[in-house]
Amino acid sequence: MPDSNNFQHAPYSRSDPGERVRYREVGPSAPPDTLAWQDAMAQLGVQLAQAGVRAVLFMHGSILNSDLFGVQRLDDVGGLKRGYSRGISGLEALLALMRQDTNGLPALKGGATPPYPDDDQTKRLLDDQIGDAGNFTSAYVETFRKAVNRQAPRPIACLRSLWASEHHHLGRADAAWRLIDRLRAWATDLALGPGDRILVQAHGQAGLVLALVSNLLAPGNTSGKKLFFQALAGYYLQGSPTPGTLDRFHQVESWLAGGRALNGAVLDVATFGTPIRYGWDPSGLGRLLHIVNHRPMRADGKRWLAKMELPQITMEMPYVWGGDYVQQLAVAVTDALPATPGANAANKAMWELLEPYDGFERWLECARKCVRCASDGLCLLVDYKDMLTEPAPNVLSHVYGHAAYTRLTSLLFNTTEIVQALYGLTSVPR
Repeated sequence: MPDSNNFQHAPYSRSDPGERVRYREVGPSAPPDTLAWQDAMAQLGVQLAQAGVRAVLFMHGSILNSDLFGVQRLDDVGGLKRGYSRGISGLEALLALMRQDTNGLPALKGGATPPYPDDDQTKRLLDDQIGDAGNFTSAYVETFRKAVNRQAPRPIACLRSLWASEHHHLGRADAAWRLIDRLRAWATDLALGPGDRILVQAHGQAGLVLALVSNLLAPGNTSGKKLFFQALAGYYLQGSPTPGTLDRFHQVESWLAGGRALNGAVLDVATFGTPIRYGWDPSGLGRLLHIVNHRPMRADGKRWLAKMELPQITMEMPYVWGGDYVQQLAVAVTDALPATPGANAANKAMWELLEPYDGFERWLECARKCVRCASDGLCLLVDYKDMLTEPAPNVLSHVYGHAAYTRLTSLLFNTTEIVQALYGLTSVPR
């Protein structure tokens, strides 16, 4: 998307991304407990520090109890309820693999549902139940922190953030301004200013929150920003927000209007498996990178596109033949449904700003575009080698290709690619 994107939706372009796409394969590497691994990470830490990176935030949601694929919205606008799938072979089976109750993922222990609090108790619950499957564990973040700071000329602060995991427009909009508020506080605590950089690594739909953040951080008081804040303010005034929410909300609005949200520090973003949905505004960020678990399977030579054929896709998903199926299928029109009538009304206002697509058939059309790469930033299509030779009895072993990014065994590879792409000698195409 161009500068001044003003919350436009990302296009589903099937054209070759050209210089914006690169292809990688995860190869053998030293285990994290070896000296070779530690030395490699230490050198990457030196490069991060020399590039001005002072802080790294690892942001993720919960893959459990959150309607990961957004099938609630698909059923609400049609799906099997109104027979839209009739005549499309394999579609019923595909939707069954996507629905929360039948996708094979377990329920979160204790029965908690979004919005999730960003507290140690909830993070421990996720770490204990799903480990590093689609989840930046405390062990992952702490291992990164210790390794990159072994030889860094100045310490790099590291933080883990669990976002509320409300997979709808309102939930992501609410998370966006709250993230800016948190980053501002972090920048103040660390005395960050011009020349300093904050790197956010965002998994899955957390990347969509960052796409909204990029539009909010873009210069100027655009019409989109006005509508964004008006919709949220109306929602908070009609409900019962926690004490201090409105004050913080208006403070963030003021910082953005004055162009001083991060005290002069620059925000860089690396996403993992984020679906193509919201448009990015490059003028609101420093550098932008998207990493997608992908294996070329097409017979037409267009290796930058995912493979979307019915009914074959339902046969491929349990084997993870094609890479990240969550990234491929959780596109426009998919969403969880807000819990209250007031939230539904506010979500509709956000939908009118953020997404021009509606209807079950429009989702199928967008999914069949097979787009892997966003329209901005550099895209790495990576074969994480998580392909299985037989269907896994436990979907948590792969989460349909969405779990590979956050594995501790992927930490060195991820860090190497991020440092080379964002802070190497070759600049990132915009």
